[in-house]
Amino acid sequence: MDPISTTSPLFSIVIGVYNDWTPLDQCLRSLSQQINAPAFEVIVVDDGSRDAAPGFISHWIQRFPLIIVRQSHAGIAAARNRGAQTSRGSVLVFVDADCKLQQGCLAALSKTVAQHPQHSCFQLHLTGDCSGIVGRAEELRLATLQNHLLQPSGRIRYLNTAGFAIRRERVDIEAGVFDPTAVRAEDTLLLANLMKTGELPLFVPDATVQHAISLSLMACFRKDIRSAHLDAGAYDMIAAQGVRLRVGQQERLRMLLAMWKTSGQPSIGRSAWFVVAARQAPRMIVIFLRSITLWGFRKARSNQTR
Repeated sequence: MDPISTTSPLFSIVIGVYNDWTPLDQCLRSLSQQINAPAFEVIVVDDGSRDAAPGFISHWIQRFPLIIVRQSHAGIAAARNRGAQTSRGSVLVFVDADCKLQQGCLAALSKTVAQHPQHSCFQLHLTGDCSGIVGRAEELRLATLQNHLLQPSGRIRYLNTAGFAIRRERVDIEAGVFDPTAVRAEDTLLLANLMKTGELPLFVPDATVQHAISLSLMACFRKDIRSAHLDAGAYDMIAAQGVRLRVGQQERLRMLLAMWKTSGQPSIGRSAWFVVAARQAPRMIVIFLRSITLWGFRKARSNQTR
């Protein structure tokens, strides 16, 4: 693809970055290796990293149109909105910095977008990197979620911005694709907004993105603990809209059983199941504590009105 082309590309690939330049380099490398891909541009939004983009990032402009935007730290939702506002493509593709697109990913997505004009948003197929225990656990988690939440219509009750696309005409670019008040789980909040309008993303099984987590297992646990409270804030906003997204206890148990069966495969291993379960614990604890607090608050209000 001609890096200096002035024609509008089909895809604008938006990537928010916060100090994770090394994983981003691998993500950009995977974009340079796309086969039969349509015209695309890449917009990297530096959300207040300690250091500006290093030279090994800027050199990818020789392979495809690349724009690097730097802003004060405002969160991933604001970074993605800034990237969308800078974009020119008719389809916005959101990818995380620690993701790698398989070689035929953009070609498969382009084909699906063209064949399904009635759909405005698309969830790409996410996988984990099975070379380590963290990656195997992520593969187990993602495979179970996507299998369980896929609808008979081909749509999916799931939205993950590690690989998500939406037509430009579907969103108010200036107002923002994502709610910047959501510090975490902004993609889940977007899913709730789509569901309110009767829409779910169309799943694209052939457009595969590998989520290659670079953190150690202990670093993942620390991140899970920090994120649990932040995620809860977004779910409170969703609940206020009257949209039900959380799975019930029976559904959760079915998913855990499905994960256990899948973890029997040699490529995954039972240890991955225990990692997934352990990483879910902080979120479950926060949900339980918040539900107890909410129950107490409602009971106190009820007593006051008597």
